[in-house]
Amino acid sequence: MFRRKIYDEILSWKKKKAGRYALLIEGARRVGKSTTIEEFVRREYDSYIIISFEKAKTEIKDLFKRMDDLNSFFLYLQQYSGTTLYERRSAIVFDEVQLFPLARQSIKTLVEDGRYDYYETGSLISIKKNVKDILIPSEEDTIRMYPMDFEEFLWARGDEMTMPLVKGSFEKMAPLGNAMHEHIMRQFREYMITGGMPQAVQALVSSNSFSSVEETKRSILDLYLKDAAKLGGARGNNRASSILRALPSNLEKHDKTFSPGIVKKNTSVRDYLATVNDLAESMMINLCFRITEPSTDQNSHRDESDFKIYMGDTGLLLTQSFSDLACDMDEVYEELINGNLNVNQGMYFENAVAQQLKASGHGLFFAKFQHESSERLQEVDFIIVRDRKPTPIEVKSGRKSKTHASLDRYMDKYGYASGQPIVVHSKDLEIDGGVAYIPIYMASLLRSRTP
Repeated sequence: MFRRKIYDEILSWKKKKAGRYALLIEGARRVGKSTTIEEFVRREYDSYIIISFEKAKTEIKDLFKRMDDLNSFFLYLQQYSGTTLYERRSAIVFDEVQLFPLARQSIKTLVEDGRYDYYETGSLISIKKNVKDILIPSEEDTIRMYPMDFEEFLWARGDEMTMPLVKGSFEKMAPLGNAMHEHIMRQFREYMITGGMPQAVQALVSSNSFSSVEETKRSILDLYLKDAAKLGGARGNNRASSILRALPSNLEKHDKTFSPGIVKKNTSVRDYLATVNDLAESMMINLCFRITEPSTDQNSHRDESDFKIYMGDTGLLLTQSFSDLACDMDEVYEELINGNLNVNQGMYFENAVAQQLKASGHGLFFAKFQHESSERLQEVDFIIVRDRKPTPIEVKSGRKSKTHASLDRYMDKYGYASGQPIVVHSKDLEIDGGVAYIPIYMASLLRSRTP
């Protein structure tokens, strides 16, 4: 069991709301929901029962049809599991609750009874389409779980010293020094390659082999593609899996906005909107919308027909990109870590930044605008709200990170109301000409407020 930050978030929720609400932990498949909540109830309660609806027998499911007799309900659960429940000291977990929506509906009755605490896990890929015939309980709070971040990745490898140094550098806006920076950049590239799926991280920790990691990631990606094929029913027509397969091709373009023609010729964005939203709800992807005007109220200015699609986990994006390679992935990834592989690193950097911003609580938005100095439409990679100001972010994976015409033009046009412009790059931290240049491993620290 890897150390996960969400554990403390769940613990804080338990202290404030357990007994009055249930907690639903939502996330993409294989991000570690079930493992984390099992570890939590094992450590924080005197006893617990986990009902996995992937494995639950018919007699267990039938119990939820007779919620008018809770004494019998709890008695049977205890007999079936061989576990004694203690009032206000025990927890019941509904694992993969999307597979049996009636259990989710029962939360209202169970929470009102008040004897025990309740936790649910679910993958959004199924939850939305499986709730149309039930009442969603108002006595339910939600926490979203994302892939392991860079700090959690370092923890998994026994490194608890690096991120405190990174955070200290960021808070002081002072460089780490070239030697330390290069060391951390190598670690971050290893994280990008591995991704944040706990099974992939475990494969790296156990084998120290990217080939083993790749095998694990391919099995997860295959699972995602199979799940995506189920989205939308007849309406979907395999559109979701086609979008996932085309995702690297979309991000390889200079203009990374979604192009339906790459998925299928003679189709329009409108044809894919419902399916794209389903994929976003599943948390397999992260959507980044164009905003028509920089504002702190970004959702009010977003253009839902103009968007970029990022993979929810950068490690899976790399696997998708290299899916046709039949070679030693240890050699390929070592070349990538050393910067010697002729690939479009920009799209992986940008995807990694999107992943970090999303997990840090930001909505994902980008800007396109006209500027009098050029006939071409200008674009800034991300606009986040920081210190109550729209703040532009450019991502630069190459050596010339101080060349950023679009960012300069953005500040010329909107700088009067903007926060400090930020360039996320592969070099050490630096402040130059009013621009903050930060290494990519600090992107997760770009919270809504400056330190």
